[in-house]
Amino acid sequence: MIAHEQQLVRLVGQFLPHGAELAVIERPVKHPAIVAADLNGDREPEVAAVYRYGDALYLLVLRNTADGWEAIVNERGAGYGVTLLSASAVTSAARNNLLIGWQMGAIWSQLAIYEWEPGGLRSVLKDPLTYSYIEVLDLVEPGGRDGQSELALWSHDTGEAYRVEVLRWHGGAIVPARDAEPAYFRKVAGYYEQMVRLHPDYAFYWYYWADAQWRAGLPQAALLSVRRALEFPHPYPSREELERLQREITGQLQHGHGAAARAEALFPASLKTVNGIRWGYIDRAGKMVLQPRFRSAAAFGRTGLAAAGTEQGTGLIDTSGRFVVQPIYDSIGEFSEGHAVVIDKEGFKLIDAEGRIVTKRAYSFLGNLHNNRAVFYVQNTDGNSLYGYIDGEGSEVIPARFQEADDFERNRALIKTKEGEYAVIRPDGTQVAVFHYPFVGPPSDGLLAFQQEAGGKYGYIDEKGRVVIQPAYTYAQPFRDGLAVVNTGEDYKSVYGVIDKKGQYVVQPGYNDIRQLGDNRLALGQAIDENEPYRGSIFLVATAKGVRLSDFAYFDVQDYKQGLASVYDRTHTYFIDRTGKAAPGYPRIKGSGTLTLEDGLIAANVDQRLSYWTNDGQSVWRQNSIIPLRDPYRVREVKYSPNKDYLVYYPQLEGMSNPNTQQNVNTKLKELSQVKPVPADQQLESSYTGDFQISMFRKNLLVLELSGYDYPFGAAHGMPSLLYPHIDITTGAFYRLEDLFKPGSDYVKVLSDIVGQQIKDDPQYDYVFPDTYKGIAPDQPFYVSETALHLYFAPYEIGPYAAGFPTFTIPFAQINAILAKDRPFWQSFR
Repeated sequence: MIAHEQQLVRLVGQFLPHGAELAVIERPVKHPAIVAADLNGDREPEVAAVYRYGDALYLLVLRNTADGWEAIVNERGAGYGVTLLSASAVTSAARNNLLIGWQMGAIWSQLAIYEWEPGGLRSVLKDPLTYSYIEVLDLVEPGGRDGQSELALWSHDTGEAYRVEVLRWHGGAIVPARDAEPAYFRKVAGYYEQMVRLHPDYAFYWYYWADAQWRAGLPQAALLSVRRALEFPHPYPSREELERLQREITGQLQHGHGAAARAEALFPASLKTVNGIRWGYIDRAGKMVLQPRFRSAAAFGRTGLAAAGTEQGTGLIDTSGRFVVQPIYDSIGEFSEGHAVVIDKEGFKLIDAEGRIVTKRAYSFLGNLHNNRAVFYVQNTDGNSLYGYIDGEGSEVIPARFQEADDFERNRALIKTKEGEYAVIRPDGTQVAVFHYPFVGPPSDGLLAFQQEAGGKYGYIDEKGRVVIQPAYTYAQPFRDGLAVVNTGEDYKSVYGVIDKKGQYVVQPGYNDIRQLGDNRLALGQAIDENEPYRGSIFLVATAKGVRLSDFAYFDVQDYKQGLASVYDRTHTYFIDRTGKAAPGYPRIKGSGTLTLEDGLIAANVDQRLSYWTNDGQSVWRQNSIIPLRDPYRVREVKYSPNKDYLVYYPQLEGMSNPNTQQNVNTKLKELSQVKPVPADQQLESSYTGDFQISMFRKNLLVLELSGYDYPFGAAHGMPSLLYPHIDITTGAFYRLEDLFKPGSDYVKVLSDIVGQQIKDDPQYDYVFPDTYKGIAPDQPFYVSETALHLYFAPYEIGPYAAGFPTFTIPFAQINAILAKDRPFWQSFR
């Protein structure tokens, strides 16, 4: 220990409680956790130390005053060790910050950054930063060193491979330092060059070497490395990711774009992992810029924020991935007029762009702001709902007194005051017009649909209440661009046509469905089966005057945007132009879904999978189809889509030592996933979709979640299904519930009693139908997690459809006496 360090240790020792001792930082050289640096800008050093007292760590900060040294901070820290204690100018070049790495796990630490404020220190990080190894340094940028430090965080992946991020403080948050990457990644590339030399047969080192070379501005070398990485029989992290990286590198070499010039737009993208679906964000080149750590992810809006979900809830992140609104909500809607609707356990609330709740209370329902008004409803004493409006400050500017209320548009909104009376109001609540009819629809293009008699035909009135088009229709949609879709069919049949504002037919009635697409285009649909029209329609595209531009070829047509509309036929999804025909040059993707133009890319939601494409049809990103377990085991996703109304993604296990056992496992998984013969061109009675994800993988036990949804055409709703196969990847055994318990134990009664008690005592199970629960079955549907057994029931079995799959969690500790801990099931994962 150097003399100066010994002096600091003696000084700090005077302030430690009896029995306390200084913590020790082990790497890179073992030394006491103590540092002296000017933290408040007075050019005099403060002394910071971390000490251990009992089972806890504490941060101590001393300041030298005219009366001697005094403790200004003495507070409990986090974790069980310390891996970093230093001072560096992170938030500003003018003053040092105190940086502490609290050790949370064997290879994980959590970074804290403190900034001086009068009276002490405050933490500047709203969200924790984790790392396995960290460097704090002022990197050379295009303009030279600026005196402000960057953070290089190394996060462990596999073996001795690490994901590296270079970050800096900017705009009140830690964000990626793209311009400083080339300088630092030369060092990262050197590290992976050494690892490749030591382990040339490890695929993951080749991937990380290629990525580091690319980010260091060495595209030629990166191209050679990525090609070598693609030669492995099981490329890491996936062949798709390596091919994406190869395209990005090749694009730079062809067009001369540097790594620092990568686009800033971000797009949500998902990965299948052993922990289920995880979401991150890619850039236009398809590179995962924000790593897939979210349970859900929405697109970035005009506010520069996106809703992202974690295990705790949903919050709002900025483009650096930092939560600017903490993930505490059940859901967050899109921003409208600088505000968004959030839902938590109390109900609906309104937040502003800073995440502040502006409403004075929670509501049973709250809509988006339009014309600085958002509709809400509350329940009165007799259980009926009454509607009113709040403004952007959360004040109830129009009290809840209406039976119905619509959103404001162009400073007008339709409300229902009482039975047989409607009105159009201004944002201050004053009435523009009053209508005495049993039904009136919202104003659109100056006209409102109405019924003159209850249950009678529909016509249209103007905003002064004068009848413009006499009631003659069994259904009437709002006008749009001077046209309205009407139905003349009787007895709930569909016979649709299109009228103008004079009530003249532009398209004669006779269609099973008609959609207004915008851009002066219509989609005219005829029934797939005239005897059973509820099975849906097949569409052609026509002009607003009814001139046909295409054949009946499309099973779905979206609205026109920028001269394009997304369609799908029986086999492919693609864009059509205003001619009603396929737009040349754009991608044509197998399967049914939609394409949307997204800030320079095309987002394809096809066959329940999201992918991204360039405008000229080059694939940029698609979800992985291989989920690594542990070498050599992995799960491959296989798609089965024999009919436009039958789609299944099913799992297939790979890497088992016995090919026959593996084939038997995979045959059973196909059967459980409902992969069966289905006619290709025949119209089915219902649509079926099936999918899977990994519920748990631990030791040798793979628990898969197989979900399905069968929707009979014309039904009010479909019926979901859920199965959890428990597979030993080394033996191929499929475990049953009884395999978890000792032979002869009455596990059925024990579990039945526990579930019954939960139904009786836990308010969350109030929905269970009285007298329906009679106990569990010996083969009760179940799944295990690391610490508990979970039993579940099908919809309608003991509760309403809306309750989904009633699930009961039983900790293993509660049933420890009957667990068969010496049998293969338990030992496969414990």
